[in-house]
Amino acid sequence: MNFEGRRTKIQREPRRQMDKRLAWIAVDDQMTQIDCFVLDVSPGGARIVTDAEIDVSDRIVLALVPQHPKRQPCEVVWRDGKTFGIKFVL
Repeated sequence: MNFEGRRTKIQREPRRQMDKRLAWIAVDDQMTQIDCFVLDVSPGGARIVTDAEIDVSDRIVLALVPQHPKRQPCEVVWRDGKTFGIKFVL
């Protein structure tokens, strides 16, 4: 293969491994809360997994610390079985 230029490396955001920290997501306009585990998190989003058989909508709310009142609105950007990639939105 002959490349005329070098590929530009895209710098990803630093990710922090969470070792399956327990959290929860809220779906259906926050009417249903479902336990999940956070696998890793970055300033822009997270990767979560849940054991629940659900059809997660594109918009969810994530509580990284279930006892804390702060809830992070998110958008699902990819799905792989019960694992979801989410992006934090304002």
